[in-house]
Amino acid sequence: MGALLEAKELELAYGEVSACRGVSFHVEAGEIVTLIGANGAGKSTTLRAVAGVLLPRAGTIHFRGQEITRLPSHERTMLGIALVPEGRRVFPFLTARENLELGAFKYRTDRARVRGLIDKVFAMFPRLRERAGQNAGTLSGGEQQMLALGRAMMSEPDLICLDEPSLGLAPLVVQDIFRTIKEINHGGTSVLLVEQNARYALETASRGYVLQSGSIIASGPCASLREDDRVRQAYLGRSAAEAVRL
Repeated sequence: MGALLEAKELELAYGEVSACRGVSFHVEAGEIVTLIGANGAGKSTTLRAVAGVLLPRAGTIHFRGQEITRLPSHERTMLGIALVPEGRRVFPFLTARENLELGAFKYRTDRARVRGLIDKVFAMFPRLRERAGQNAGTLSGGEQQMLALGRAMMSEPDLICLDEPSLGLAPLVVQDIFRTIKEINHGGTSVLLVEQNARYALETASRGYVLQSGSIIASGPCASLREDDRVRQAYLGRSAAEAVRL
């Protein structure tokens, strides 16, 4: 039985500008795996390739043994991959409930199932139940992150890809978000986490990959990476201890 997700020798670019080279990693079923590194390291670019937002220039991506390298993003959703994008990207003029309903688009003909999934999200995030009829654009940053995460879970993914979930949020809200990420994982969903804040990432994930300038320079159990000087290298001269406090 192979890995749930496997990426091999990915080369990613925006037009003629190369962003990542030779990137290989995998996620086993039931794991939380993190990609860490400084801004511009290629973390979000790699996540977009997994989600199908950016097609690789070279290399392959397999999901549950099926090659999905050129598969459109909406077809990857049907297979069981969900993306929580950087900056939340909620639909601001739709209500919180309507945002959640869009997350269950593949179940749109099964209203009972959609209602059941919404109830599960509301149980996960009780504050969203209180804000169900409120336009998403008027929610706080933390509430929007809850909504984006809940919307992704509406498709019942096997793998959820999280892009900088701590971005712009207060520390207490971030703790709640990462606690929920662990609960989602305990419920059977694998997680691929992109996070600039190394401390949150390494405390949450079991394994990690360290990116610098579009290449992986270190990988291994997160407990080991916390003491690895290559983490310092990736964070532009900080010590390993300083990097994990970011």
